[in-house]
Amino acid sequence: MNTVMVDWRRSTLGDRCLKIGSGATPRGGKEAYLGGAISLIRSQNVYNGGFARSGLAFIDEAQASELSNVEVAPDDVLLNITGDSVARCCQVPLEVLPARVNQHVSIIRTDKRQLDPRFLRYLLIEPRMQQRLLALASAGATRNALTKSMIERLEIAHPNVIEQRAIAHVLGTLDDKIDLNSRTSQTIREVARALYRDWFIDFGPVRAKAEGRDQYLCLNLWELFPSAFCESPMGLAPATWTPSTLKDQTTKIGSGATPRGGKSVYVDHGAALIRSQNVYDDEFVWDGLARITDAAAAQLAGVEVKTEDVLLNITGASILRTCVVNPAVLPARVNQHVAIIRSKSGVPSRFLHLHLAQEKTKNYLLGMNAGGSREAVTKAHIESVPLLMPSPSLLEEFGKVVAPMYQQIDAFAEESRTLANCRDLLLPRLMSGDIRIKDAERFIQEVTT
Repeated sequence: MNTVMVDWRRSTLGDRCLKIGSGATPRGGKEAYLGGAISLIRSQNVYNGGFARSGLAFIDEAQASELSNVEVAPDDVLLNITGDSVARCCQVPLEVLPARVNQHVSIIRTDKRQLDPRFLRYLLIEPRMQQRLLALASAGATRNALTKSMIERLEIAHPNVIEQRAIAHVLGTLDDKIDLNSRTSQTIREVARALYRDWFIDFGPVRAKAEGRDQYLCLNLWELFPSAFCESPMGLAPATWTPSTLKDQTTKIGSGATPRGGKSVYVDHGAALIRSQNVYDDEFVWDGLARITDAAAAQLAGVEVKTEDVLLNITGASILRTCVVNPAVLPARVNQHVAIIRSKSGVPSRFLHLHLAQEKTKNYLLGMNAGGSREAVTKAHIESVPLLMPSPSLLEEFGKVVAPMYQQIDAFAEESRTLANCRDLLLPRLMSGDIRIKDAERFIQEVTT
């Protein structure tokens, strides 16, 4: 045992928890999700990095009453107990409550006098503990699973509850800042999308001018919008705007490939290989980013990603997710599931990206695949995407307006990566006792007053 842990207690979770138990799916399966006001948390919502709202299901009061014994309380720790996501762990934001869990998720409710729940959450996602949980889940079964008795018998080492809270506060402060960055970035994205939609989809300024309504943009912008509509091959359009295609507004549209050599060319440090899992709508995701050798990168020189390139997923379940590459990831290449779209000079990449992110554009591209055996879009499909082009002056001003927004988002992303690296370095050392928080009770008083 680590000599600095001699004053840490060893306990089982069963001895330190008031509740350990999983839920169920309401009768009728997925078709029974009636869209009520009560969240039904599933394994897809539980990640070590935090709670994911995407795909959150909702049930009504009657269904929830059948699952009243698995109601989620504030501070409960949730642990995935089956399948490929087994051992993932998080806590639930208060705004998600009231909530229930299904049979793939276990609620762990600690006795807070003995075991701080936030400390437990960090303890369970610590890399060595994750290895223990995964080993338990894979032992002697055809499917990964953690049983209630396994969780109850799980032995943990922990300091007194005051020091637990101090450790959780240090790690939680980092996660809270990461979460704040994420929420702020999402707000900025929503503003940029709303701006694009008003100017280029709903033609808000043009309609206001045509109807004699009050000016709502600064004068230099207001004057760049026409004051009338005309018929065009794309329907009613602002006068002077011209129908075009993505092909006419780009210098490159093309996907990459997987380097020859398979896993042997993947390295810890090297050029990035961007895959579909890194491309989300309006967001570049660093998790799972692959790195390849210089030789492998040279093989893919023709699909080198450059600053401001738009990325578009072109196959599979993530088809048509799109973002602009984060400049911090360069140098980079893409594999065969991701297309590079490079705009012409004078056409802001964000103009093309936000056009591709529109539901109407996605429906157009999905319609091009009608009758295919696999969801996929081709270079020709992408090139054919129609769009209305405003004046070069308006395009330039749009680029100037949104560029600082996305620069701030990229800055938040970089700060969050730094904070996450710091947390990941601290986590195992705090949980092993290699780093101690001196005078933990005074520390807690200082940060909470």
